Amino acid sequence: MILKSIFKSKKENDLRNYADGELIRAFKTNHGNAFLEEIFNRYSHLVFGVCMKYLKNEDESKDAVMQIFENLIEILRKQEVENFRSWIYTVSKNHCLIILRKQKSTENVRSGYFEKVHTEIMESTDVYHQHNKTDLNEKLPHLQPAIEKLNEEQRKCIELLYLHDKSYQEVSSLTGYSLKQVKSFIQNGKRNLRIYLENK
Repeated sequence: MILKSIFKSKKENDLRNYADGELIRAFKTNHGNAFLEEIFNRYSHLVFGVCMKYLKNEDESKDAVMQIFENLIEILRKQEVENFRSWIYTVSKNHCLIILRKQKSTENVRSGYFEKVHTEIMESTDVYHQHNKTDLNEKLPHLQPAIEKLNEEQRKCIELLYLHDKSYQEVSSLTGYSLKQVKSFIQNGKRNLRIYLENK
C-alpha cells in the first residue's frame, strides 16, 4: 500500500495544535486519516532515523518507515499509547530488529549452502588434486558466482540438494528429471564448479 493513498482525507486547519494523544484519540474515534497524517508528519523523520541506525541502508529504511506507519492503522485502534514519541521509537526499533533477524537467518542458510557445496567439491577433488586443497579453500568467496554460471539443470539440482536439503529422490520429483539425470546434473555441476574455482 502506498502511504499517500492512506492519507487522502483533507487535513483540518488546527491539527498542528493537537497533542499526540489527542490526535490518536481522534483517529480512533473518527477513523480520520488526516489525524494519522499529522502523526506521520511529526514523526516520520524520527522513525527514518531509527531505521537508518539499525538497517544502515536508505532504501530499506524508507520501506521500513512505510511498513511501520501502515501497521499503525491497526495497532493504534487496539492499543493504548501514553507517550507516543517513546512508543514509536520502540516500535521502530523492534521492527528493524525483526528485519535484521530475518536477514541474518537467510544469510546463515545461504552460508551453510555454500559450505556444503564447497565441502563436496573438496572431497571430490582430494583424490585427484590434493595439492589444490588449500587453494580451493581460499576460493570459497568465488563459489556463488560460480554456481550462477552453471546451466539451469545443474544449478537447480544443486540448489535443491544443498540449499533446501532435498534428497536425490525429492529433487527428481520436484524437477521432473529422472533420478539418473539428477545424479548426472549434480555430478557435472560439481565438476564444473571445481574447474571454475581452480582457474580463478
